[in-house]
Amino acid sequence: MPQENAYQKEFSEIFSRHVTREGGAKLLSWLSGTDFFTAPASTRFHNAWEGGLASHSINVYKVLREKYFEEGDNEESFALCGLLHDVCKAQFYKVSTRNQKNDKTGQWEKVPFYGVEDAFPYGHGEKSVYLIERFVRLKPVEAVAIRWHMGGFDEAVKGGSFALSNAYDKYPLAVKLHLADLEATYLRENRGA
Repeated sequence: MPQENAYQKEFSEIFSRHVTREGGAKLLSWLSGTDFFTAPASTRFHNAWEGGLASHSINVYKVLREKYFEEGDNEESFALCGLLHDVCKAQFYKVSTRNQKNDKTGQWEKVPFYGVEDAFPYGHGEKSVYLIERFVRLKPVEAVAIRWHMGGFDEAVKGGSFALSNAYDKYPLAVKLHLADLEATYLRENRGA
């Protein structure tokens, strides 16, 4: 197993402090055996660097907790949703090379880049829910929040599904997770810059 990095350490501390549900330790162990803690969050947008996925997951959790936690909300639900909403991106990216012209030398050079190799094309939110539930039983509110965390960017919504609106009406945590994901991506991680 690779050496633990700073993001893995922080992620594991938050997870272990708040997730006490049966199967949580097995889920964390499984994540450690994947590239979750070294993968990027995207191929070229937000956190497109080694460890970017874990960093993004921590950022989403922090925004969710800092801005949207209210009396009566569940700490474990916030940790599960914030930290694991993008678990579908484990084992999703691969490092390849492409030719790029070096502006200083004028020479073409092979440079690494991230590409997508989706071995299990199950949908974004759906895949995260499926992978988590192999280890931990999610409450309906958690499953719905993770499933719909992409909001209007979700392929089902782009295809005309109205389920997102119904999910947001019934489960405020789903709205909170989407907003936290947007803020982490576009403001804290400078996706919009």
